[in-house]
Amino acid sequence: MHGIVLIGVMIVTGGLIAFIGDKIGTKIGKKRLSIFGLRPRHTSIIITIITGILITGLSIGTLAIVSKDVRTALFGMEELNAAIASTRSAEEYKRADAELSTARDEISNLKNEQQELEKESERLKEGNERLETEKNQLLAQNENLSNTNENLINANKNLSDTNSELENKNNALSETNNTLTQDNEKLSKDKSELEEHTKNLRDGLIAIREGDIVFRAGEVLASAVIKGNRSVESVSSDMNRLADEVSKNIAERFGDSTDSSVWIYQPELQSAIDTISKSKQDVVIRISAAGNLVRGEPIRTSLLLYPNEDIYSANDYIFSHSYEVKTNEDIERIVREFLTEVNHAAVEKGVLPDPITGNVGVMEGTQLYELMDKISASRGKITLIARARENVKSIGPLRLNIKVDQKKK
Repeated sequence: MHGIVLIGVMIVTGGLIAFIGDKIGTKIGKKRLSIFGLRPRHTSIIITIITGILITGLSIGTLAIVSKDVRTALFGMEELNAAIASTRSAEEYKRADAELSTARDEISNLKNEQQELEKESERLKEGNERLETEKNQLLAQNENLSNTNENLINANKNLSDTNSELENKNNALSETNNTLTQDNEKLSKDKSELEEHTKNLRDGLIAIREGDIVFRAGEVLASAVIKGNRSVESVSSDMNRLADEVSKNIAERFGDSTDSSVWIYQPELQSAIDTISKSKQDVVIRISAAGNLVRGEPIRTSLLLYPNEDIYSANDYIFSHSYEVKTNEDIERIVREFLTEVNHAAVEKGVLPDPITGNVGVMEGTQLYELMDKISASRGKITLIARARENVKSIGPLRLNIKVDQKKK
């Protein structure tokens, strides 16, 4: 507020002096006065300058008279600055001293805290050492536990393997037990059948002593080729038809004078059916007499299986041999020996022989006479060559073409 008053005073004073100066200048201008012999215009300029000086001087003087602060600012500024500087230094010293005291207290506190921290550091160091020791112990225990765990895992694996092996053995034993149980039941059944078969054989022996033998042991009652690689039902149907054919042939052969029912051992029959159904090729089956059969008793049989393979093609070479014909008595011997050798060769090749006669071929009487006539017409060294007349399989029969080749002298 005091500053505003001072400004107002200076404005009024300045305006008043300017007004007075203007009036004086105007009067001097009008009167064309001259000071120091100057021109009126120059005199007016000097008056204006003097007026401005008076305005400034009177303004400063008025301010100095009216305000102590202005006087201090005009004449005591250096002392004021020195006092301000002194006051500021004292305050700064006090503040610095206070700050120093505070710093000393803080240093003391920091030293105390440092000592506490050093003690805490020692405690932490000791605790760290203990933790390090415990860590090493835990690592050692962990390693021991890892080794123990690995040993337990290996032991568990071994136990699992052993358990699996024991389980497999248990399953195998269970299957074996089931198989043995089935075999036992089958053996019991077979035992009953064998007992019955023994009884029948005993009865048959008695009948042999008292009756006529109609079939010799091993005699083929029927034979046929059954296709393999088929269902069990299909093969079983073919086997039943073959057994019926045997019964029919026997009935036609002996009429009502003998029992025409065919008895086949069931396990043997089932085994034959399974074998044929699994075979990749056709199978020759022969139903043969199981023993000497007496007229009036059931026909007990056995089954023989052979693969029905291709043995000879038409005109295939079978056997040849050289002979010397001297007399007619030699002809029959040569034919008999040659046919025996041909029969042996065909059997070794795979043609099935008749179990009773051992023969594999069929030779018509006319062919035999023609062969003997050809040999009779040739004297000296001859070679007989036997070839297959047609394709021959295992079941036979073997039909021959025999060539007589006389060596030239």
